[in-house]
Amino acid sequence: MDETHHGYHDQKDSHLKRLRRIEGQVRGLQRMVEEDKYCIDILTQVSAATKALQSFSLELLEEHLEHCVVDAARRGGPEAQEKVREASDAIARLVRS
Repeated sequence: MDETHHGYHDQKDSHLKRLRRIEGQVRGLQRMVEEDKYCIDILTQVSAATKALQSFSLELLEEHLEHCVVDAARRGGPEAQEKVREASDAIARLVRS
């Protein structure tokens, strides 16, 4: 059976560890609100969590381009065009966020 792997497959454990850290940051934000912490302190932590997610997104996008898009481009045809469009759309979403 031919098993398809996504571009992030080789870094899956690292990505999961990183996402767990981000999840911990978000839980920390909830705790800060529950404990009535100062607004600016909460916003500082929101900024840190946002940067962590953005960094993760860029790394995942790079892996997608290097693996999924390049593989599709080598094969050519409609799939290649679709992968490029998907990547362009993802980049546009990241730029808007």
